[in-house]
Amino acid sequence: MSDSNEIRSPEVDDLLSVLAQMDNEDDIYSLLEDLFTIREIRETSQRLAVAQLLDQGQSYSWIVGKTGASATTIARVSKCLSHGSGGYRHALDILRDESTARPSE
Repeated sequence: MSDSNEIRSPEVDDLLSVLAQMDNEDDIYSLLEDLFTIREIRETSQRLAVAQLLDQGQSYSWIVGKTGASATTIARVSKCLSHGSGGYRHALDILRDESTARPSE
């Protein structure tokens, strides 16, 4: 969707390297908490939830009611799912794999 060269920099590459090497959720959360405001973390995680619901075929109005996301945010996520760089798709695949690997309760 966007030209990755617009934001790709040595600093961004350093962040990517750190995230790629972290394998403990608590450590990653601590980093996110230091890097972002609580609002930014919530908004970012909300977008992932919107992507999951769109992928499940839910309607915009249902997603608004479920997540509180704006129609604009939902449309943006939908556009990224359809025409983006594949980041949401990869994240959804990871979440799907994790949920199928969990034992049934």
